[in-house]
Formats: sequence, structure tokens, C-alpha cells
Amino acid sequence: MEAKTFLKIIGSEFYTGVPDSLLSPLCDCLADKYGINSKNHIVAANEGNTVAIGAGYHLATGKIPAVYLQNSGEGNIVNPVASLLSEKVYGIPMIFIIGWRGEPGVHDEPQHIFQGEITLKLLDVLDISYIVLDRETSEEELKSKFGEFENKLNMGKSVAIVVKKGALAYNKKIYKNENILTREEVIRRIVSVAKDDFIIATTGKAGRELFEIREETKEGHGRDFLTVGSMGHCSSIALGVALQKPDKKIWCIDGDGAAIMHIGAMAVIGNISPDNLIHILINNKAHESVGGIPTAANTLDFLQIAQNCGYKYVKSVNDMEELEICLKEAKNKDELSFIEVKTRIFSRKDLGRPTVSARENKVMFGSSSVEVGKKSS
Repeated sequence: MEAKTFLKIIGSEFYTGVPDSLLSPLCDCLADKYGINSKNHIVAANEGNTVAIGAGYHLATGKIPAVYLQNSGEGNIVNPVASLLSEKVYGIPMIFIIGWRGEPGVHDEPQHIFQGEITLKLLDVLDISYIVLDRETSEEELKSKFGEFENKLNMGKSVAIVVKKGALAYNKKIYKNENILTREEVIRRIVSVAKDDFIIATTGKAGRELFEIREETKEGHGRDFLTVGSMGHCSSIALGVALQKPDKKIWCIDGDGAAIMHIGAMAVIGNISPDNLIHILINNKAHESVGGIPTAANTLDFLQIAQNCGYKYVKSVNDMEELEICLKEAKNKDELSFIEVKTRIFSRKDLGRPTVSARENKVMFGSSSVEVGKKSS
């Protein structure tokens, strides 16, 4: 179904969400129609944030907002749906548009498998009626279902459209920025400077690139933890590791979209201030792994945020020479460090995926941790 037709049937005048690869036709269509952050369309920090924004829209207008998200974000909406939207609380109606990653019977990455299995079950638990949209769903079927939804929405209930892969279509938008460095060459430089240190990589292409770099150099994967799911929590995982391995440098390779999603983690990290944690934020101002739609990083001063949160060594770089200097300085300092690296939106077309499972990654990383811990004692 064409995204323009889809929007016309839904009929909402306000959309907010977190981008998803299955919903990229919808995101691109909304970007063309309303812009990225406007009165009618907001790319939010996380899925709970979208629900709250939508609730505010309804309170101000009495109209029904539409919220889009990947099904991995269902967990983030549980609290505001149950304690804010519910008809037993405020009775605020909302239309959820959910990309169904990990759909049973369809091959997907490990972080999506269980979430895919429980996607519809979670909607049942939350008392959210839904329709599953696939390539064969007709305009008439969707219109008919929305006729049924109307009564529920008028009662203050929420409804959902669960979107399968390929169900929506739209001309792909190409997003760019003015930066020169690529994320992969930055990660190569981090690996070179980090040497035997531990590296925790964020969700998406950063982890995939780190894995392929290790494969290429035949260094093994025992020093790396690839955060394939739980977007936005990479820095918190790194904090947990850093506190238990005080004699080892811990490098966190983060992304702007992920950091914004749970930016409060930086306040906690700064408050504890582990002197062996180096937080690298690779900033391309985009949700690149799911289509490239811009994040709020375009107007954020990450350096000021890091300083205010209590990071001691804080730098921002946009060329390889500056990066090399800052990485070496951070490694040689015994203080909490933050380095923002500005990169362009780019990844190799032949970029693969890890060939070891998430469980295997955990075991390899854990074994490496124990071994290093013994050497340090």
C-alpha cells in the first residue's frame, strides 16, 4: 500500500515516533509532507516519549494522534499506555503504527525473535485492538477496520496497525550531512588505540562494523560486546562493566540516536564518574540503521551535556588527526572521558552481520573478562 494512501485512511493530523526500517516508507512520506520536527510531525527520543507527546496533542486539540514505532519499542510504551492512556485513567485514544520485526516464520536478527513472538500478545495484554497490514491488505479492508476502530477510539481506547515487511511503499529519501569521516574508519582507529581493552558497541551498524574489523584482523571477539538490542542502553552496560573491572579501560562506542533515547544514563555515569570509562559518541545526526531520518542531534551540544553531567575529559572532533590525538589522550588519562566524533551518513553496501550468536558473544566476552580479571589480581 502506498504510504500516502495509508495516511489518508488513518486520517490523523499529527504523527510522532521513533523510526523503523519496516516503516521507512511512512517516515519518508511524513518527512516530505510535514518535515522532520514540526507542528504535525515529531521524531521523538524514545517510544515512551512519543506516547506522552501524543497525549499532549490530544489534550490540546481533542483529536487523535498517531504514534509509529518498531515493535522492539513496545516495552517502552507499556508504562504510559497503562498509567496514562488507559480508559481507567485518562482515557486518551491513540493510533499505534508498529513495525513487526521478528515476525514468526520470517528470518530476522536474534534481538527481534522473542519480541516478534510476543508483539501481538503485548497488544492483547494492553487491551489494544489491532489489524495486521501486509502486502495483500486492500484499502477497503483497512478502511473497514478503521470503521470498527472508531467506536473504540471514541471510548478513549487505543488501536494499532501492525505492519509487516513490505506492506508500505514510498520513494526512498536520501539523507546527508556535511561531515567527512565514516563511522567504520573511526571504529578502526578506536580498535587500533584500544588494543587489549574492552569495547562495548551500540545497536545497529556500529556493532556490525566492529565485528567485521575483528574478522579482518583475525583478533577474535573476546574483548567486544555487541549490544544488538536494547537501543540506548550501551553506555549503561559499559558503566556496569567498568565498575567491576577498574584495572581495565572500557570503551563505549555509542550513537547519537541511541544516546538521545536514554540520555539520562549520561547523568548517572557522570555522577559515578568511573575513571576507566571512555564514552565515544559517533554522531551522524541520523537514525542510519533504519533509513537515515534525522535525530535531534542537529541542535544538541553533546559537549556541554557531557560537561554538565560530570565527564572530566570532553572533546569533539571531525577529522582523523584530531581523533587520533584525542583517543590516545583519553586512553592515557585516568578520568571519565567523552569524545564526540562527527561522521557522515554512510555504510558499505556489503556490510555483513555477526556470524556468532548473541549467546556466543556473551560467553566469549565473559570468558575474556574472567581471564583478564585473574591477570589483574
